[in-house]
This record gives sequence, structure tokens and C-alpha cells, in this order.
Amino acid sequence: MEIAFSGSKIVLKRGDITEEYCDAIVNAANSSLMGGGGVDGAIHRKGGLEIDNECIKIRREKYPDGLPPGEAVITKGGKLRARYVIHTVGPVWRDGKHGEKDILKRCYLNSLKLALENGLECIAFPAISTGAYGYPVDKAADVTFSAIKEFIQNNPGKIKEIRLVLFTDEIYKIFREKAREFFKE
Repeated sequence: MEIAFSGSKIVLKRGDITEEYCDAIVNAANSSLMGGGGVDGAIHRKGGLEIDNECIKIRREKYPDGLPPGEAVITKGGKLRARYVIHTVGPVWRDGKHGEKDILKRCYLNSLKLALENGLECIAFPAISTGAYGYPVDKAADVTFSAIKEFIQNNPGKIKEIRLVLFTDEIYKIFREKAREFFKE
């Protein structure tokens, strides 16, 4: 599914984000930045030591206590097809009353801001926090599209393509329906 909006293209697809040819893929990281389960572990395994070494340096120099939820940092892509990886820590879902929505929105906005600052034209996101962190997919999709729409409205055409690479058919279907609501396709 593709949506044109204010000079940018929003693409939704079912797939494996580690296989994306794009300027940057976004890693739904944990605060240690050292890999883990899900998309985080897959990116670190496939990307190799270059990503690990840059993450170690970021932890040592900037975030010794770990990357705070909602923040984002960038590393090279190592052995991935993407040139860069933007790492962001999503919220763990508790009940929606502990700032989860704001943290998730900051994940998307800070990742897009980093892409813009680094002159990137294509960025691919997973469905941040919907796996092990338990964020309900429909609520996550609302936050995702709200953040993307806000960013594009404030930076029309600055990032040419924003992809959502969704790992399961179920998540893809939910995101597709929410995209239609947000962008009135």
C-alpha cells in the first residue's frame, strides 16, 4: 500500500525490515543498545560487529545508563542493506496511563528528525513496541500515523519515503486500516 502525502510517500508492506534497501531502518531497541529479541536481535545479528561497536561507543560516551525510552541514536548499517540504523527505545505497555503514547510518538518523531538531520530520504520502521513490549497494535498504529502525519506536515517533502515494514499479516492489516483512516485514501 502506498500513500502520497505532502510530498512524501508512505509505504506499508509485509516483510522483514532487515532486508530493506533504504537509507535507514529503525531498530525497536532495548535501552542497552546491545541487541535482544525480535527485530532488535535480528538487526544486530545481521548487521554485525560494526553496529555493536558503535552502540558500545554511544553507551560509553553519551548514554552510560542506557538509551532512554523515546530517544533515538544513529549508527552505520554494518552488513545490512540499509546504510544506517536508527535505534529507538519504545515504551513497555502497562495500561496506557503511564505516558506510553507520548513515548511512542517521540520514538517516531525523534527517528524522523535524525533521518532529516543526516540527509536521509528513505526510512523504514517496524511496528515499535508491539512485540515483547506489549503495546496493542491498533493503539500503536494510531500513534504511528499521528506522528508521521505531524512530521510530514512540519517538513513537507523533506523525507521522500517513509516505510512501515510489518512482520505479520495481522499487524499489516491493522496498520493498513489505520492508514486509510488517517490519510483518507
